[in-house]
Amino acid sequence: MNKLKNILTVFKREFLSFFNSPVAYIVITAFLLFSGWLFFQQFFLMGQASMRPFFGLIPILFIFFAPAITMRLIAEERKTKTISLLMTLPLGNAEIILGKFLAAVALLGVGLLLTLPYALTVASVGVLDWGPVWGGYFGALLMGAAYLAVGMFCTSLTSNQIVAFILGLGICFVFFIIDKILMFLPEKLATAFEYLSVDYHFHNIARGVIDLRDMVFYLSFISAFIIYSIYAIQREDWR
Repeated sequence: MNKLKNILTVFKREFLSFFNSPVAYIVITAFLLFSGWLFFQQFFLMGQASMRPFFGLIPILFIFFAPAITMRLIAEERKTKTISLLMTLPLGNAEIILGKFLAAVALLGVGLLLTLPYALTVASVGVLDWGPVWGGYFGALLMGAAYLAVGMFCTSLTSNQIVAFILGLGICFVFFIIDKILMFLPEKLATAFEYLSVDYHFHNIARGVIDLRDMVFYLSFISAFIIYSIYAIQREDWR
């Protein structure tokens, strides 16, 4: 129970800090502007009551916005030396990483929640199938959490936020693009690469089909990068 309480303490501290600075407002506003503009451009051209264009954009947008959310979480603490103060508290490295990660997921969830008016607008002009919509939002949250886990790992490696952002963007892009080069690979290798694609699993869920293999992939992916993040901050003695 103490560990859970510690995680929640870090979560509250970090989540509130997003809104006590321009970070949350800039990231959410930029996300809404880009996603709304690009989506409604395609929506009016397509002329169908569907959220498919929106969920087609999400994997690409998250490549940029997920690292933007996480880039400061450890890097800034390390640069300003406030990490040493945090480490004097009775908190484990895992509790710090998990608390900060969950705060980032919550912020991304707020951004997704604010896009619900897009779906309501589409539903107001046609008959919208809500099954794939809810599947798309669930898949987007899982995919976003996966990208955020990558971002947590990157920010735990450096004290420079820009380096953390660029590194996170690069790794996220690799896991996005990896299933786009299957035609150049042998069949057995192509199957493995397809399974490693974050985008491939997202589109499976976005169709409204919840497959255990997709859930296992995301949970394993997130867990792996969280563990890497914990290991990264354990390498240095800040106490």
